[in-house]
Amino acid sequence: MILRPFLPSTRADRAPFLVTLAACLAALMLASAAPVSRAQSGPIEDLSTFPRATLEIHARSGIHRFAVWVADTENRQTQGLMFVRDLPQDEGMLFTKCCSGIWMRNTYIELDIVFIGPRHRIVKIAERAKPFDLTTISAGQPVSDVVELKGGTASELGLMVGDRVDWQMTGQPAS
Repeated sequence: MILRPFLPSTRADRAPFLVTLAACLAALMLASAAPVSRAQSGPIEDLSTFPRATLEIHARSGIHRFAVWVADTENRQTQGLMFVRDLPQDEGMLFTKCCSGIWMRNTYIELDIVFIGPRHRIVKIAERAKPFDLTTISAGQPVSDVVELKGGTASELGLMVGDRVDWQMTGQPAS
């Protein structure tokens, strides 16, 4: 056995060693399983450089307005709301022409993920996505856009599949 020279000599001493070794191997396997395409392809951008839009969700409970950052490039979509530590209830992020799935890498807050179909209708809501979770959250069907809102917002506002989502660009950041 290759590990024989490194194993503690008594059976009682081996158990903690083997548990630690198993944990290290599991961590290595988990780290190597993350797809390469999820790596940040460029530097982290300040959110003030993202374009802005006003987004409206026409729900049964009324019209709900949000000021959103627009993730309109591959790098911005990869970054999303990474490293954001607080998100007001009336703000969020819109991912345009994107994503078969979303993940929570380096995301410090719970988010509601709202998947929008080709006719600007909500097709799925994934509520309270967990911070730092690397599991891909997908709609399970084609989507055209995705909105991230503060965790719990969808439930609090009564948002549902079928609600209409519209937005209008409010400006590009100064370059």
